[in-house]
Amino acid sequence: MPEQTGNRSALRAALLWTIRSAYLVMVGVGIGFGLILARQDDAHYNPHLFAIGVSGLLALTCTFAAFLVFRVNVWRSRARSLAAQSALLADDAHKHADAEAKSRRFLDVQGDAIVRRDPAGTILYANDAYARLTGLARESLTGTGHRLDILEQGERATLADGHQVHDQKIATREGPRWIAWQDIRLPHENGGFDIQSVGRDVTDRVHAELALAEARDQAEEANGAKSRFLATVSHEVRTPLNGILGMADLLSDTPLTPEQTTYVKAVRTSGETLLSLIEEILDFSKIEAGRLDLDARPFGLPALIEDVVELLAPRAQEKGLEIAAYVDDRLPARVTGDLVRLRQVLLNLAGNAIKFTAKGGIAIVVEPGIWPDQIAFRVRDTGPGIAPQDQARIFEEFEQGANGADSESGGSGLGLAIARRIVERMGGSIRLESAPGAGASFEFSIALSAAEPAGIAGAPATDLREKNVLIVSPVMIEAPLLARHLSRLGARAAIVPDAVAAAALLPERRWDVLIADHALGDAQLDELVQATARSPLRRIVLVTPAVRGELDDLKRRGYAAYLVKPVRATSLVAQVAAADAHTPVEADTFAAVTLVPEPGAAARNGLSILVAEDNDINALLARALLTKLGHRPVVATRGDAALETYFGAHAAGTPFDLILMDVRMPGIDGLEATRRIRAAEARAGGRPVPIVALTANVFPEHREACLAAGMTGFITKPLDRERLMRALDEIFACNAAAA
Repeated sequence: MPEQTGNRSALRAALLWTIRSAYLVMVGVGIGFGLILARQDDAHYNPHLFAIGVSGLLALTCTFAAFLVFRVNVWRSRARSLAAQSALLADDAHKHADAEAKSRRFLDVQGDAIVRRDPAGTILYANDAYARLTGLARESLTGTGHRLDILEQGERATLADGHQVHDQKIATREGPRWIAWQDIRLPHENGGFDIQSVGRDVTDRVHAELALAEARDQAEEANGAKSRFLATVSHEVRTPLNGILGMADLLSDTPLTPEQTTYVKAVRTSGETLLSLIEEILDFSKIEAGRLDLDARPFGLPALIEDVVELLAPRAQEKGLEIAAYVDDRLPARVTGDLVRLRQVLLNLAGNAIKFTAKGGIAIVVEPGIWPDQIAFRVRDTGPGIAPQDQARIFEEFEQGANGADSESGGSGLGLAIARRIVERMGGSIRLESAPGAGASFEFSIALSAAEPAGIAGAPATDLREKNVLIVSPVMIEAPLLARHLSRLGARAAIVPDAVAAAALLPERRWDVLIADHALGDAQLDELVQATARSPLRRIVLVTPAVRGELDDLKRRGYAAYLVKPVRATSLVAQVAAADAHTPVEADTFAAVTLVPEPGAAARNGLSILVAEDNDINALLARALLTKLGHRPVVATRGDAALETYFGAHAAGTPFDLILMDVRMPGIDGLEATRRIRAAEARAGGRPVPIVALTANVFPEHREACLAAGMTGFITKPLDRERLMRALDEIFACNAAAA
């Protein structure tokens, strides 16, 4: 053992030093005694001096002997220390050897391939897994610069700890394999380093990733094909649908018998239902394809809610339902968000409520949410309610209510699914509270930042704190919302269901305004007039557009003003504030129902309009609509014919005032025709003629393509009179502003 050898060497050196020292002492003692004995014959011999000499010599001998003993002990101590250190070093060497052996055994049994190389690339160590990749024996690899057969090299990346990672596709006896490598620097004590590479077989993972990428590409291609298919189908369906709805509209303007009127109405209703279904399918397609982009812009929140209820009011009133809205005056007058998508959600929820509600009505309530900039929307109805087991299912695509209720009501099962997706895209979620027989309430909250301070846009700053208002209505839908709004403005409002209850409440206080619902019937309306004959209060009647012919009669019977359902907040405040006022208030009108030409409308008529439309029925429809509006249409059924007509009229000095250009036409399409017209205008100078796209394509990219080609407007088929009039009004307004 190295330890025992070191101890024997130390003892041998100490023994030799002791013998050498004893030898020197003995020599010194012998010399001393010899000198003493030599002096015995000397006549001057002194025994005392002799004794002193002997004593000093002995003392010197003892001192040297003690020093010799001390030195021996020091050497013994050093020998023991060296022996202990030698034992520790031996233990460390044994541990290191054992650890290295275990490490090698661990590396050898690893499933990962491990190889260690010096900076020159020479293999210092390789485990069995690496040897299997090469197909060679481990012993033959050590000391060589063997490299794997690389078929494909991936990109290298450096981790935060300095290690490098990369993938390689290599050739093996079992076929190509993908290996993920991690290269690690192993520094030496002398400043050098080795490179240890650890590789893991990731062939299955790579194959899965490639399959996933291929599936994703196929899905994207399928989505693209589906979108193109839907766009084509939409165009092909809208084109004949445009003719059906347009001709039904024209037919309704001709003298018809009651039976014929019923048939025309049925045709138009069926066409509108089909159009609504197409719109829902296209919307859902865009949402599913991830193409639902939000366009945040400032808009008036109260105006949006009033537009929604007024748009749905004819459908509700046709079923004998009330529809009303309340917008809390603490909310901003204008907010920033996607107006179009929010309107779509509200139309879907409220329209769905109208569809399933047979009695009562629908209310839309908008209030502040629990968080800043958050606004809560609630749509509630008095319908049959929804069973708990159906509440989650109705939000799924193409799902319908219990027993196929949606089918009976003419639904596609997409409206609520689309609304849910849009609300989630806006950062909210739709909550449903309902029970069978108790109606339903749909609520969602979304963040809409304020674009203007709180308050209803356009509402007069009127103090209603001294006003007492009595509301008499048999339907508790709109009346509570009217009372709530008046209360927010300081008025004291009470609601009763009939004339008997009103007569009992009249003596309780001095009433300033009586609001009576026309739904009470003539008898109760007259009773209310009689009961309040001696009171100076202002009588207001709530009416629907269907009873506009009775307004003069109601005025003669004692009602000073009327409010049209659904009631606008500004009209309500103005009529209530007019009680005891000396300034008259202009009564509500039925402009939303009866089409009344605006001032200056005659100036819009008599336009020379080129209609480029290849479908004969749609061309006939456009010509008929424009002629009825007093314009002079000229029809061209091909793109080249449209260009020829346009340039001919321009050369004759009678240019067209407007061009309605179908996008899809044989030969030269509408986009190319527009580009050629714009190019000719650029060369000649002067004001460009307005060109409005007339197309069944509804996707945003189609609109952008039309605008990029130089068109100034976009009308989606099916074409109806109101939409065409709005487009012409916009063109006229732009021309007037440019002039």
